[in-house]
Amino acid sequence: MQGDQNPVRFTGLKLSKPKTVAAGIPAVLSSMKHILEEMNAFRGMQALLKLNQKKGFDCPGCAWPDPDDERSPIAEYCENGAKAIAEEATTKKLTADFFAANSIADLGNLTDYEIGKKGRVAQPMYLAPGDTHYRPISWENAFERIANKLQSLQSPDEAVFYTSGRTSNEAAFLYQLLVREYGTNNLPDCSNMCHESSGVALGEALGIGKGSVKLEDFYEAEVIIILGQNPGTNHPRMLSALQKAKANGTTIIAVNPLRETGLLGFLNPQTFKGIVDIQTRLTDIYLQVKINGDMALLKAITLLLSEAEDKNPGIVFDREFIAAKTAGADAYLAHLRQQDFHRLVQESGVAEEKIREAAAALLHKNKIIACWAMGLTQHKNAVDTIREVVNLLLLKGSIGKPGAGTCPVRGHSNVQGDRTMGIFEKPPAILLKNIRDVYGFDPPEKHGYDVVNAIHAMHHGEAKVFIAMGGNFLSATPDTEYTAQALRHCELTVHVSTKLNRSHIVHGREAIILPTLGRSDKDILHGEQQFVSCENSMGVVQQSKGNLQPVSRDLKSEPVIICELAQALFKGNSRIPWAKYATHYDHIRNDIEKVIPGFERYNERVRRPGGFYLPNGSRIGEFNTATGKANFNIADTVTTPLQPGEFMMMTIRSHDQFNTTIYGLDDRYRGIYRERRVILMNEKDIASIGLKAGDVVDLFNTFDGIERIAQGFIVIAYDIPESCTATYFPETNVLVPVNSVADKSNTPTSKLVVIRIKPSKIKR
Repeated sequence: MQGDQNPVRFTGLKLSKPKTVAAGIPAVLSSMKHILEEMNAFRGMQALLKLNQKKGFDCPGCAWPDPDDERSPIAEYCENGAKAIAEEATTKKLTADFFAANSIADLGNLTDYEIGKKGRVAQPMYLAPGDTHYRPISWENAFERIANKLQSLQSPDEAVFYTSGRTSNEAAFLYQLLVREYGTNNLPDCSNMCHESSGVALGEALGIGKGSVKLEDFYEAEVIIILGQNPGTNHPRMLSALQKAKANGTTIIAVNPLRETGLLGFLNPQTFKGIVDIQTRLTDIYLQVKINGDMALLKAITLLLSEAEDKNPGIVFDREFIAAKTAGADAYLAHLRQQDFHRLVQESGVAEEKIREAAAALLHKNKIIACWAMGLTQHKNAVDTIREVVNLLLLKGSIGKPGAGTCPVRGHSNVQGDRTMGIFEKPPAILLKNIRDVYGFDPPEKHGYDVVNAIHAMHHGEAKVFIAMGGNFLSATPDTEYTAQALRHCELTVHVSTKLNRSHIVHGREAIILPTLGRSDKDILHGEQQFVSCENSMGVVQQSKGNLQPVSRDLKSEPVIICELAQALFKGNSRIPWAKYATHYDHIRNDIEKVIPGFERYNERVRRPGGFYLPNGSRIGEFNTATGKANFNIADTVTTPLQPGEFMMMTIRSHDQFNTTIYGLDDRYRGIYRERRVILMNEKDIASIGLKAGDVVDLFNTFDGIERIAQGFIVIAYDIPESCTATYFPETNVLVPVNSVADKSNTPTSKLVVIRIKPSKIKR
């Protein structure tokens, strides 16, 4: 249907050789270009000088931690952080006149990039049943409509409450309280689509679904393994940590189907060497696996280490740690010895000599950090693959000591904090008990919908109201046409947003947009400026306090929106002091510390420069599992049989992109400019199906007997393993089947979709 997907519109592909070094002066120039396109220089510098500072605001982009010690006083951010601020702090705004001039159909003909560039939503907007245009609505009437619809449902379980990773701790805590007082645990969030597999795997193995390392551990590590992650684009500030690690003698091993620039070399623009083009080589050993060849690779490496240990007992593995701190090692090693090394090599797609080189680098090292991202988490066997990473670390005794541990690198700035605050469709018993003790009502215990189950429930008419606290649900989720139908089956869709996105265009019978403040905006209540707080990838909670004048007086903060909606919904019949919370955020934090473990003296500690660390058992070698120890896992490798003419496709980001937000049309590091509708293929694969680089093709998927089509993609010959292809999301999310999910975590398998490729009738 119209508006479901980005329209097929070629924008003028230009190609160059992929870069071999990330950042440097080009990153600085790109940052300034994006800032000046969205605001004047004074406002831009106001924002950038406070970005990621101890008395400033947290970047709305990725969740990479800020340094505990020194921070750059003028540039504690990366290129993509500057782009994120340009998008959020833009002075372009959308008023009633814009919506009157642009129908839903008109907006649906725009690409996600074009929609995002329109500007900030400046006032609440309402789309009535059958209407073609959004029109203004007052905040009071908007809350009343939402409350009336929620109250009219036969069951609270007919409503779905989604959360994006940008939502602050304070807003997330209030949101889950509202939802649970209303009577459901339908709290899907973006974790369900990204690091849910990490949380499940780490929870089972180590007793906590978070990474164990601090930033300072990178500087002590002997080896850092980076799997399925592209830090140069997705977490650029990580490059500074890797540079420091290299200076201290760390060996870096990269595992990725693509040779990503940010894993090869780094020009730090904040140093003299970076300015004069003296780069730091990052990766020592690059293992270019096939898509989902990671499990086989890990087993092959560990098998080589095991053979070396058998020859010299106690020299390779940390037997004291294994005996004292782990369970299941003997069974795992017996399983490992049954593996066929040459089969594992073949399944991995990596040359045997490279695998032996990686094993040799690990042989006598025990300060090892393993980092990973979506390249591991979005596969059917994702949980087992991540647990295989943990197996390797446990054998080496590389958890619970300085310079070693697990590091799932979160993709959004507070996605980890949202889960800590209770945004979870499967709430732990301690959370429900504490809510009951503090507020005096019985929260529901039945598990709610995650993202995939919420899509199905809406599609089947079992969920009738969809409310999103941030995010772009349609563009972020799999199976675009199916998800669009699901949203259209709703009676009401509501989005708390800073900017317009495709989820506002694909809507329910009624739709409401509630415009909210961004991280960079000043938040004034009763004459006093407020701050919120976030948790980064390494468990640090710190304050975030915007410093820019909002583009409209008709914006409200997320905490205030939740409080005022709650008051409209419960009409005074609530045990939660919603009105009090809306007067000052200290009141919210006072109650967070009563409900959420680890937040004692929250208001005091969050005001300390740099914030505070949350408790983390795996960081200190304490494992809150059923065995009381760290658990090994036994799992077999998984291969994807391909028929002639079939390929594996993984979805990736461009360099001008953060999640579903498209900053521009260039993928500078990969040498792809002015175009997003591309498919990266191995030269031999292109020839094997009678194509040539530059041809336009359509992509097909027939999972579950349903044909899914993504039309109009330009073939690019690229350094990628045979049978593997890569495309940008969200343009190819239409091909990701909603029923193809990771075992245990239910995460969509966006990193492995089997496709066919055919010449297209669409011309460039």
